[in-house]
Amino acid sequence: MRRLALAAALASALISTAAFSHDDKQDDAKAKADAPDAALVKPQSSETEGSVTVEGKRIDYKAVAGTLVLHGKGDKENEPTVSMFYTAYFKKGVAPGSRPVTFIYNGGPGSATVWLHMGAFGPKRVVTNDDTHTPAAPYGLVNNDYSLLDASDLVFIDAPGAGFSRLIADDKDPAKRADQMKDRKKDIYSVDGDGHAFAQFITQFLSKYGRWNSPKYLFGESYGTTRSAVLANDLENEDSVDLNGVILLSQILNFDNSIDGPERNPGMDLPYALALPTFAATAYYHHKLPQQPAALEPFLAEVEQFAAGDYASALFAGASLDATRKQAIAEKLHQYTGLPVAYLLKADLRVTGGMFEHELQTDGDITTGRLDSRFSGPSIDPLSKSSEYDPQSSAISSAYVAVFNDYVRQQLKFGKNQTYRLFADIDDWGMKHDGHDGAMNVMGDLAMAMKTNPDLKVFLNGGYYDLATPFYAAKYEMDHLPIPDSLQKNISYAWYPSGHMVYAHTASLKTLHDNVAKFIQATDNVK
Repeated sequence: MRRLALAAALASALISTAAFSHDDKQDDAKAKADAPDAALVKPQSSETEGSVTVEGKRIDYKAVAGTLVLHGKGDKENEPTVSMFYTAYFKKGVAPGSRPVTFIYNGGPGSATVWLHMGAFGPKRVVTNDDTHTPAAPYGLVNNDYSLLDASDLVFIDAPGAGFSRLIADDKDPAKRADQMKDRKKDIYSVDGDGHAFAQFITQFLSKYGRWNSPKYLFGESYGTTRSAVLANDLENEDSVDLNGVILLSQILNFDNSIDGPERNPGMDLPYALALPTFAATAYYHHKLPQQPAALEPFLAEVEQFAAGDYASALFAGASLDATRKQAIAEKLHQYTGLPVAYLLKADLRVTGGMFEHELQTDGDITTGRLDSRFSGPSIDPLSKSSEYDPQSSAISSAYVAVFNDYVRQQLKFGKNQTYRLFADIDDWGMKHDGHDGAMNVMGDLAMAMKTNPDLKVFLNGGYYDLATPFYAAKYEMDHLPIPDSLQKNISYAWYPSGHMVYAHTASLKTLHDNVAKFIQATDNVK
């Protein structure tokens, strides 16, 4: 089965708490095959020019596709560690100091940033079907009417090991090179190592292109929001870089709140309550509710009230919940999810994301999408307990991969004889953060960035049909940030009738663009 775009990588981050073994002989063989590449230790770049029309206004730009080389610290500060690939778009004819710059990345962890680049804010956009499988090639590439170039210069960054980014092990001795690569993976494929790598990239970029005095923004999606919390704190408190804003799309900061696999964490019932509004929105979309509401948002407000009240209380009671009350809760859940009362009782009122995706449309042997629950596809195994693939990822991934591979070589003139990796080859992601083991929680990092820079503004965006990072869970995290009440006013919100990749729905892409552009214009401090 193909590796699922974003879904598999995010899921691995949710569940990987133990290291996966790797044969030392395989490492040595791989090191011998990967001979030192002198090209990696030197920055590369290709400059082209183009124009885009954004909501009727033409913008001429310079595009730079290239790499920056990161180095170690301390006595290894001259040792190259990562060649990071980026694509930057600069509006022509504008003084850099008065022009915002936004650093954009997808998540994974270890995902390339092809999704936000070709689906959301780059000058060209891939055409995909709204909520059904996009037919095979040839795919469409069109002017992006909703590129963010009207509001900011843009820098799309591929995570270390993904896209054209590569870890560097350049010792001439194969055995030493193998050990060097092991050290690179251990250091960089981790919560803190990833954040430090992005921070080093950004500070290098600011120097290379003279953008230290530009308004600065971070835009992360999915695990990219996790990264943004760590990165904002690193930039603010290690590099003295005050950010104007942090824009979060499909947020997950505390992985204990994930609806993917909460059964592996007995006693942690919060994810079930936080996912319920997304279950309800999905059942509404597919007309699986016993009584179809007239409108989505008033219905979701009702569900949220139940989730935070009676449902959370029933889950908290655990085995002490009496049978009569349990039956009443199950019947209410049936009204909000469309799942049978008998199934809900057998599940002990606790339905995971994978269970819901498999069961909602099981009468037709149909699996519901995870990243975007508007999508559906044939079930792999109708008798399975949980879904076994993501119909949304399968529906659009090929279009993104094919179009970008053509675009980067034909139009950006970069990547000849190179392989563009959708994901980094990660055996184990280091979950230990800031000296602590256990489930990843970076809420404190974002809080620290906001407290040490009290002017920092945060803009949270999410889709109603996102089962990977439910919108109500994201709102819960923001409501529980350890910050003074006075800083809560620095957080703003927008929700969309779309999924994890909000921009896969064209109407939502337009609204997302308009909202983000307004946020930048309101916070860039340019008089």
